[in-house]
Amino acid sequence: MAGVHKLPDMRNVAPGTSQIPESISNLIVSPQAYARQKNLLSAFRQLRETNPVGRVDIRDFDPFWAVTRHADILAVSRRHDVFHNGDRATALVPRATDEKIRALTRGSPHLIRTPVHMDAPDHPAYRALTQAWFTRQSIHSMEQRIRGLARRCLDRMVALESQCEFVNDVARPFPLKVMLSILGISEEDTEQVLGLTETFFRSQDDNDGMPTDLVRDPARHAEHLFEVLSAFRAYFKPLIKARIAAPRDDVLTAIAHAEIDGQPIRPFEAISYLLILATAGHHTTSSSIAGGVWGLCQYPHEFRKAVSDRGLIPGLVEEAVRWTTPVQHFMRTAVRDTEVGGRRIVAGDWLMLCYLSGTRDEAVFDEPDRFRIDRGSASHVSFGHGVHVCLGQHLARFEMRIFFEEMLSVIDEIELCGEPRRCASVFVGGPTHVPVRYKLKRQSAARHDVR
Repeated sequence: MAGVHKLPDMRNVAPGTSQIPESISNLIVSPQAYARQKNLLSAFRQLRETNPVGRVDIRDFDPFWAVTRHADILAVSRRHDVFHNGDRATALVPRATDEKIRALTRGSPHLIRTPVHMDAPDHPAYRALTQAWFTRQSIHSMEQRIRGLARRCLDRMVALESQCEFVNDVARPFPLKVMLSILGISEEDTEQVLGLTETFFRSQDDNDGMPTDLVRDPARHAEHLFEVLSAFRAYFKPLIKARIAAPRDDVLTAIAHAEIDGQPIRPFEAISYLLILATAGHHTTSSSIAGGVWGLCQYPHEFRKAVSDRGLIPGLVEEAVRWTTPVQHFMRTAVRDTEVGGRRIVAGDWLMLCYLSGTRDEAVFDEPDRFRIDRGSASHVSFGHGVHVCLGQHLARFEMRIFFEEMLSVIDEIELCGEPRRCASVFVGGPTHVPVRYKLKRQSAARHDVR
């Protein structure tokens, strides 16, 4: 297995060599390596030191460059005119998956088409359709609604009294309920949308509920995703139709009535847009919340810091996102010859922006593998950068701040009571299992007793 192979000593590799050794390349493309992380993080550390823009040429994948340093990731992200999102897959996929997707879509490398999959001039036009809903001012106007949803999710923690599986019992429902509220979708649909989302992002691991044939057959996995997207289309289509007939003050209405270049938005792009908001808009935030709780349990002195100084909660939010890095990479395609980190990149080259490596870069973060909530203003790359920076970054930060404020008003102590697990996924990861034991504050326990 890739996760147990001994890593090569890259100090013996010639300085001009761009090729990444096979053992490390195997880790970079292995979903299980992202679940275990230890060897992968060690490999990234070696690459940052010796081959920060290295070539991966391995069976079953088209060749690509792994960009592992924070500075180089930012440099590529800023140059959106040179490095495109739309020309090839925006997430690393095996060659067989890419071929199957192109067959299913009649030539496109994307199963859906959202602002994430676009470049100028389409990207800014589509992003502008909902941007006003995700500004700091708009998000802050929803504070009471978001705080109420956070309290209701934490009520589950109170009801369970002293122990829970934090991911599923508490973290997962909260951001989804917030996003459904913004979209204008009934909270009664939470379980249905959550089921579709979890199937869409399901771990590439047969121990996480994914059928073995889908894990081992990339083309079959692409077909599975296509089927899930069909289910999303069946769900969103009548909602769009209803908003066209009866507009409301919500994002669903904004997308249903959107125009691009003076023409109504196409149904495919409208449904794609709603899908990315409903999925990415909650999965990454819930993963960061669960990762933050994992970090607070693993480093209890950081929990005590947050309890004694609520002014550190914004720092807790940033550290939870950095330490978790729920979006672990994005791919870019060079549209002309250029240079990155001293390497010559030619038009058509595929680059992997390794966010999981950039968020652990020693040149930017002191003791990067430690969870520390008082790091200050050092910028992680977990929300992306440049024109493609996450549309919902302000919402995610605001949700997390409110959640941690409310959580710290409910519990006095918290610790792990089992072994946490991460998602086996190269692209979107995060915790799947965080068992915790906790002690409720007296007023929280009394509130539960009254019920």
